[in-house]
Amino acid sequence: MKKTDLYMAVVILALVSLFLPFPIWENFQKDFLFNNDLWLVTSFLKFGILATLGEMIGLRISTGVYNNKTFGLIPRSIVWGLLGIGIKMAFVIFAVGTPVLVEKYFHINNAIASMKSSDLFTAQAEGLGGARIASAFFISAFMNLIFAPVFMTLHKITDMHIIANGGTLKGFFSPIKFHKIFPELNWAVQWDFVFKKTIPFFWIPAHTITFLMPEDYRIVFAALLGIILGIILTIASQKSK
Repeated sequence: MKKTDLYMAVVILALVSLFLPFPIWENFQKDFLFNNDLWLVTSFLKFGILATLGEMIGLRISTGVYNNKTFGLIPRSIVWGLLGIGIKMAFVIFAVGTPVLVEKYFHINNAIASMKSSDLFTAQAEGLGGARIASAFFISAFMNLIFAPVFMTLHKITDMHIIANGGTLKGFFSPIKFHKIFPELNWAVQWDFVFKKTIPFFWIPAHTITFLMPEDYRIVFAALLGIILGIILTIASQKSK
């Protein structure tokens, strides 16, 4: 282990502590971190920082360093921040729409009511625990089957765009050549690993847990999962070589 690994571990622990219910952070969390009025800013920062850390860890695994000249640290942070805003919107859309769908058409009684409870424990106390678990699973499943493939593909395209432009900020803001990048995607890896393996075996279970949590903590938990996502995407990238 290098000194940089120790420093990175300290940084990650410090950042994670900001989201935990420590009294020292109570006002910061109430006024900023969990303030719904600032959701655009906080969603951008949560993913822009935490998910980028995940990619840095992935780079460390594959190359032995956390950053290099062509990695494009700032462009990747911008991409993750924007994707974080999209993820926040997807959470709201699927968390509200899916319970209506499954209660009306899948005949899961009290699906809507169960999602109005703050978390699984509250739902369980109200006699809605089973409905909450079923609702959380279907929200996660539909979101990951409908939204996630588009999200993952878009992220891969931006990743290739950053690499093609040497990781520079100027290059990042140049037009993305979708027509050129799209056919160059390694669809064997994208389909066989990213879609077929990570979605059913990791993301659907992980986000089922997400939607059992209180609403304030969902996007935070998803951002922390972004660290794992960065590592997974790095492994997928290595498989394509």
